[in-house]
Amino acid sequence: MFSKFSLPPIRPRRSRLQYPLFVVAAVFTLGTLYGCKDSVASQTAAARPAAASQPAWKKADYAPTLKTQPKVADMAALGKLMFYDVSLSGSGKVSCATCHSADHAYGPPNNLPVQMGGKDGNLAGTRAVPSLRYLQTVPNFSEHFFDDDGDDSVDAGPTGGHNWDGRARNVHEQARIPLLAVNEMANASPADVAAKVARAPYAGQFKKVFGDDIFNDPENAFKWATMALEIFQETPTEFYPYSSKYDAFLRHQIKLSPQEMRGLQVFNDEDKGNCASCHISAVTENGAFPNFSDFGLIALGVPRNMKIPANADAAHFDMGACGPDRTDLKGRGEFCGLFRTPSLRNVATRKVFMHNGEFTSLEQVVRFYNERDTNPGKWYPRGKDGKVITHNDLPDQYKDNLNQDPPFGRKPGQKPAMSEVDIRDVVAFMKTLTDGYTDPVQAGGKLKTAHK
Repeated sequence: MFSKFSLPPIRPRRSRLQYPLFVVAAVFTLGTLYGCKDSVASQTAAARPAAASQPAWKKADYAPTLKTQPKVADMAALGKLMFYDVSLSGSGKVSCATCHSADHAYGPPNNLPVQMGGKDGNLAGTRAVPSLRYLQTVPNFSEHFFDDDGDDSVDAGPTGGHNWDGRARNVHEQARIPLLAVNEMANASPADVAAKVARAPYAGQFKKVFGDDIFNDPENAFKWATMALEIFQETPTEFYPYSSKYDAFLRHQIKLSPQEMRGLQVFNDEDKGNCASCHISAVTENGAFPNFSDFGLIALGVPRNMKIPANADAAHFDMGACGPDRTDLKGRGEFCGLFRTPSLRNVATRKVFMHNGEFTSLEQVVRFYNERDTNPGKWYPRGKDGKVITHNDLPDQYKDNLNQDPPFGRKPGQKPAMSEVDIRDVVAFMKTLTDGYTDPVQAGGKLKTAHK
């Protein structure tokens, strides 16, 4: 993937068959899944969801800044109040929840490719808003990520970090970014945010949790404010409930429909969808439910979205990990065009897709994967000479970074990897990843979603 540049050789992202997993459902027949006592569902019925890592506030760089250790529940309660507080924005109209709506899996509530912010609320962002769900196991960014498979571990390449470009190490570092970004909540400084918290109705609660003298040091107050936002976003019932139809299937509570099962097979099939190579769909050896992302950074060549105001400037390119928002990898050409793989959980609730919101349906996304290389004229514009300008949102010198794994890597005019039936089936499967599933056979109650 980076052959043109100076990084040491990186082995391709591992396919589903290379992961040491309890289950890869595509290797089972429908008859086995539906009829056998030792089916994949029964093997995973007692599996447990992935657990969040130890929060950073317990580490040395946080704990010494307070006289007493705060309680997790108290910080989560404060974080929730701040998450919904519009007064923490420069315009007084935008909160975290404005863009990350709880009713939309903590993703955007509308079909705008980017959200509006800034001092007057009329400044457009440059990237689509991602969901905040199922991020509890995102590792710190690493240029060369090795999993924990001992001798079988391979270099999966750049992986981890928060934001589309992986630049934030953790959630509280991520929370800092929108609070201070000029086109988001548009605060002038951390002290500006701390002053607003000090004037908020919950200021007394903030002092009770963090100490009566917390606002004497605005930088420290801001630090703990972002940590409270992180702790709130580690609330299992809100941010990783594992309550989808697929989770009920893994718990052996229901069966997927024949179409959904076919879609899961296409999703996992290395010669068709190959989705599971990045969006891991199986339960791990330690029994953790899948988050449907390996959190790797990858270049897909998504078409330029001309509905984003910044893209009116022909010289502007959002190149992900190498800039412009991320600066520590500036000049590292091997990282240009790479964006972090999002979780596919709740993906069917979205109205725009990909880092730039270019696509407006799941079917469109899957067809792009299927036809990016076989029918590029369908996805990219033509120049004055009539030739297709492929991968038009990435400068030519970085196009060797583009992923070529199936279903990519075919030639124009070749048969795509997936049929129309395959596309419909895999979309049907992805719709089983939406939280809040209710079994219509049961008498009106939601399925039990307690962690196993």
